[in-house]
Amino acid sequence: MSRSSSRFLFVVPPLVGHINPAVGVAAELAARGHESAWACADPGLVRRLAGADATVFPCAGPVPGSGDGVRPPDLRGPEALKFLWERFLAPLAEEMAPGVAAAVREFGPDVVVADQQALAGGLVAERLGLPWATSATTSAEFTDVLSGMPKVEEWLNELLDGLRDRVGNPADSADPRFSPHLVLAFSTPEFVGPEARTGDQIRYVGPSVADRPAPPGFPWDWLDPARPTVLVTLGTANTDVGARFLSECQAAARERADRTQTVIVDPAGAIHSAEEDKGEDRGEDKGVLIVPSVPQLPLLERVDAVVCHAGHNTVCEALWHGVPLVVAPIRDDQPVVAGQVVAAGAGIRVRFGRVTAPKLGAAIDAVLHEPGYRFAAGRIRTAFRAAGGASAAATHLEQLAIDAHAKETV
Repeated sequence: MSRSSSRFLFVVPPLVGHINPAVGVAAELAARGHESAWACADPGLVRRLAGADATVFPCAGPVPGSGDGVRPPDLRGPEALKFLWERFLAPLAEEMAPGVAAAVREFGPDVVVADQQALAGGLVAERLGLPWATSATTSAEFTDVLSGMPKVEEWLNELLDGLRDRVGNPADSADPRFSPHLVLAFSTPEFVGPEARTGDQIRYVGPSVADRPAPPGFPWDWLDPARPTVLVTLGTANTDVGARFLSECQAAARERADRTQTVIVDPAGAIHSAEEDKGEDRGEDKGVLIVPSVPQLPLLERVDAVVCHAGHNTVCEALWHGVPLVVAPIRDDQPVVAGQVVAAGAGIRVRFGRVTAPKLGAAIDAVLHEPGYRFAAGRIRTAFRAAGGASAAATHLEQLAIDAHAKETV
């Protein structure tokens, strides 16, 4: 390996929305002659998203939706946050730590890139004295979301301190969600809002949007270029709670089938099952296409509005294309992201658990036909693209590696 080439170890949770942004950065680093490897509790997921040839070091750790990680579907608010940390993020950090340490020993990275929800990456790097960067794939952490919940904030700080004592360097004091060396925020202040977190190490690089494997067989010829297109998706982690909401979306779409076309992503077959129970023929559902998955990035180039759960990846990819949104947050960071969409003027928020087809339809009509929403989405699109994305992130990581090498040679 030449002196100008560096090695980067990406430590990621087994979550699609957290791996995808890193995939674009790793691809950019590879194009510049650097080497990257991955550490994850689900190597197969990484290879599916990053490519079959990706070097992945397996780690132990819970996988969402299985074992103790099965979250009750009606859990919301502080209870959902507590469950997320106690049943998933904290165990993930402790169980991944040995695998991350083994990956460091075998791969010998110059820099560790730790996802904000894969805390083992930063804590192990801290303990081993390696420079590390935070990959922050949600903008929710860049606002003071816990300021109104001091007891929750105190509880979380105690949990993080305990993780450091067991996994990291007990003598250190940095918040393991924010590297003191470099934080890559895959958003921009224009979207996060006027109170966006700042600091010498924080770099707002905008979304990392890069080509990725797309599911085959999407019926592109079904789309009518003369009619507005609406995409409805709840991401990859909400199939357990989406049936009612998707049914209301379907009803709203049917009422507008004479003037709009709607693509509904239904990976669990929730709508299909409901139709079969009623003895209906899905083939007669004019103006509504129901599919288990979509090639989201290419499809967004032809979409006029997105209805979603306010997942950060989906929101950023929609706004990257200047597409306004109807957001129905469910849990975790989604209410914060939904608030950012509304504050930016780029969409309308509805209540996931209570919204009806008429209210959904009215929101969809508004973002399709009232120009202010599209104008605001276009403003965010401009800010996102100017921030640099994966290319800017790669440049910051290169500089961190150069600085680390310079310190070694002094």
